[in-house]
Amino acid sequence: MTDRRIDDAHTGGVDYIAVEESAPFQELKRRQRRFVFPLAVVFLVWYFAYVLLSSFAPEFMAQPVSGAITVGLLLGLGQFVTTFAITMGYVAYANRQLDPGAEQLRHELEQAEGGRA
Repeated sequence: MTDRRIDDAHTGGVDYIAVEESAPFQELKRRQRRFVFPLAVVFLVWYFAYVLLSSFAPEFMAQPVSGAITVGLLLGLGQFVTTFAITMGYVAYANRQLDPGAEQLRHELEQAEGGRA
């Protein structure tokens, strides 16, 4: 098995392993994970609660709220609302917290690549 760093040094390419191990890249990964993992856990708990309620508490889910609208219907629609809210929140977070750092890394890599060509 060959060492990719040695291979990249011979071809003049960017050492992507070194970039991945760099402090700025690791910080970007930490920021992204700090946002994504807790929200993923919260959403999965919310999703499985809905599934379990629909399986084991059908009387509760069938309770009418207004006319033909039931608790189960509102909770099901809440799943869609939650999905869109999480997506919008992540996009806003990425635009504010992740993209500037990623853009800086990209700029540095392009500068390094351009300097070798």
